[in-house]
Amino acid sequence: MQALVDQFFNLTIMAKTMPLMLAGLWMTAKLCAAVIVPGLVGGLLLALGNLSPRRWLRIPCIVFTDIFRALPPLVLLIFIYSGLPFAGVAMSPFAAVALAFLLNNSSYYAEVYRSGILSVAKGQWEAARSTGLNRTQTLTHVVLPQAVRNVLPDLLSNTIEVVKLTSLASVVSLSELLYSADMARSITYNASPLVLAALIYLALLWPVVRLVSRFQRRLAA
Repeated sequence: MQALVDQFFNLTIMAKTMPLMLAGLWMTAKLCAAVIVPGLVGGLLLALGNLSPRRWLRIPCIVFTDIFRALPPLVLLIFIYSGLPFAGVAMSPFAAVALAFLLNNSSYYAEVYRSGILSVAKGQWEAARSTGLNRTQTLTHVVLPQAVRNVLPDLLSNTIEVVKLTSLASVVSLSELLYSADMARSITYNASPLVLAALIYLALLWPVVRLVSRFQRRLAA
């Protein structure tokens, strides 16, 4: 039993490797900021494009959304980081990871927004237009607030997936949390840094998971 504790829950090793883990956590936070906020904005624009009555705008948005939802994020990441240099486009690990995850997650956000907009009853549009609001004003002040409220648990769930997805960045040697934990493991010959990384992820994401569950129960009620 003591050998198991020493190998997986060695507090001394955890304390010594904590600075490296915090540096990895900071990189994870920067990566999330570079993906989540632009992804939410880009997803909304894609959703509006998907619902546009203009064919020249709707079809490219639909194709974009379908392609990047279908492509596995790891395949997309490796293609951007290792494949594009053959075309003369070389990116830093951070830029490659941010771009790959942004393309992937903005398409998922788009589908969430689209379902939210479609969930708003047509009568809401008609009632708003009857008060003198134009289409843009109706969408901004009446439809979108209801749509976002309806799909808020899905938006939060997708954001949780983004945070977990950042662990794939270790594939291109970006020093995020998982990569830092694996480096600490290789230095200490001990699995405790990996356990510490898992505990950090749990501490970050468990409150958000509980928040999502609370929103889902409230919406169901």
